[in-house]
Amino acid sequence: MPEPLQTSLNNALSPMMEEFLYFNDYAMTMLLMIWLSVMITLFIISTTKLYDVSSNSANHLEFMWTLLPILVLTFIALPSMRTLYLLEDQSPPHLTIKTLGHQWYWSYEYSDYKNMSFDSYMIKEQDLTNGAPRLLEVDNRMAIPMKSTVRLLVTAEDVLHSWTLPALGIKTDAVPGRLNQLIFTTMRPGVFYGQCSEICGTNHSFMPIAAESMPVKQFENWTTTLLN
Repeated sequence: MPEPLQTSLNNALSPMMEEFLYFNDYAMTMLLMIWLSVMITLFIISTTKLYDVSSNSANHLEFMWTLLPILVLTFIALPSMRTLYLLEDQSPPHLTIKTLGHQWYWSYEYSDYKNMSFDSYMIKEQDLTNGAPRLLEVDNRMAIPMKSTVRLLVTAEDVLHSWTLPALGIKTDAVPGRLNQLIFTTMRPGVFYGQCSEICGTNHSFMPIAAESMPVKQFENWTTTLLN
């Protein structure tokens, strides 16, 4: 979860988020190199009295300032295409969860289990326990098994919503009458928070998302308790 005065992105808690962070660092490095080269060139031009008139209209110079941007875009595009490929090339899921957005709460249905569904409402500020984040904690968290591929089917009952968990690098719109799919894997235990990222009405700011990643054995005990 973000902290006050934080300048960097959150730590990656899924393989895809690690890829996103890698590409972000790579792209920012490329941009920094471009900025430094431009600033050095401007400094040299503005401080030196040497000026070659012939190079101002040389064909090789025009060729170079056309070739260099092409190379830069190529170096940025190749890792981006790899990340997009990994985003779509997912293994078969071990668990399927259907998520339904309402005004203004979420419902979760575990399709692999019979009669296993619940609603998730935000806990009001006066009911929070010590240490619980304001406007983010819910009464029923979505539980997911750690190191297992999870498929999330997202839709909405009334208006547009958006199901987002930044720490896992996942986000998709919840559209009435349409199913959107997310496939992800968590690599460590913990509680991950998000919020609806689509303006959906008066209480748009009060329908948070809370997912808890836990070991498989603990997840099985959780499902047993919920079914009983």
